[in-house]
Amino acid sequence: MTTTSKPMATMISPAQRLGQVEEYYFSRKLREIAELRAAGKDIINLGIGSPDLAPHPSVIRTLQEASGHQQNHNYQSYQGLPELRQAFADWYDRYFQVALNPANEILPLMGSKEGIMHISMAFLNAGDEVLVPNPGYPTYRSATELAGGKVREYELAADKNWFPDLNMLAQQDLSKVKLMWVNYPHMPTGTAARLDFFQDLVSFAQTHGILVVNDNPYAFILNDEPLSILAVPGAKAVALELNSLSKAHNMAGWRVGMLAGDAACLQTVLRFKSNMDSGMFKPLQLAAITALALPPEWYQEQNAIYRQRRLKAVEILQDLGCQINARQVGMFVWAAVPDTYEDGYALTDEILARSGVFLTPGGIFGHAGNPYVRIALCSPVEVLEEARQRIKAGLLAAV
Repeated sequence: MTTTSKPMATMISPAQRLGQVEEYYFSRKLREIAELRAAGKDIINLGIGSPDLAPHPSVIRTLQEASGHQQNHNYQSYQGLPELRQAFADWYDRYFQVALNPANEILPLMGSKEGIMHISMAFLNAGDEVLVPNPGYPTYRSATELAGGKVREYELAADKNWFPDLNMLAQQDLSKVKLMWVNYPHMPTGTAARLDFFQDLVSFAQTHGILVVNDNPYAFILNDEPLSILAVPGAKAVALELNSLSKAHNMAGWRVGMLAGDAACLQTVLRFKSNMDSGMFKPLQLAAITALALPPEWYQEQNAIYRQRRLKAVEILQDLGCQINARQVGMFVWAAVPDTYEDGYALTDEILARSGVFLTPGGIFGHAGNPYVRIALCSPVEVLEEARQRIKAGLLAAV
């Protein structure tokens, strides 16, 4: 007698905590682009903010040399090397004018995306509400849902320069709100941080008993005034800040980030984190120390490259009839699509089909981003120009 077994996927149901959480958009899109390329189509990817430039040679050299030492391959402290925490503290003091105690107010992370999940798991109980920006980084929403929290979107709009209306929020019932995610400089809109906004935000958090987390990986990209929410007096009582070496130091794949703030809050996060990993590879930490000590000229040289790329990205978007706010910072250009398209999805789908160029539809960051598209500045000027010519040819062919 023969029996047929059911596929494992039909026998084992997913955990309820997954809820409405879907595979990350860029994970799906990268797979789609890979399939198109495998089919022989030459696709230019201008969608994802993964720096194509290399870290400083001294950073790579530190990693290489440290990897050659036998004693550097064992497990490391969950709190990172004391020297790394000191390097982060010096970095914050030098560029943000923020004093942090390296012993207990800095927690190195394996990338700041890890920190978003750790913070959510460390502080949220089932049903706790979380203020999440729309448009905003999708991981704020998914981490909240995975931790059992309830997402409460606060909508951002161009006519308010993509800052939340704190007065309007204050009129709502916030009694169940425990966390609020902010991200300035803002991704995807490129809105720069403002000290007066951080001051108002700290006051708002103090009044309503909310823990605010500023996700700050774009502070140095095309931005002359790096700011930290922790520069506001009293901020450490109600605010944490995530930062990363991924963008400003071209170390996205290295996965080196940090969390800064109140020692007791960081200890709470560490209680969760210490059960999730076994410490960061020591040569990576030593290389990060080298990166954090780079002089201002490093950031200036990177930004000179990004400025040239931004000019070309703006040309692409202008060819498409998009409208652009010239005051953006960060490694993307955010633009409103013309009325001839239903939304950013329609425009990006047409460009991909006709020209083999992938742009990011703004709607993946929330419905408030539907009328927008985004270009990443992570390709050389020559590639951006090729994309421009392809798009122009594709549009002409459609006429």
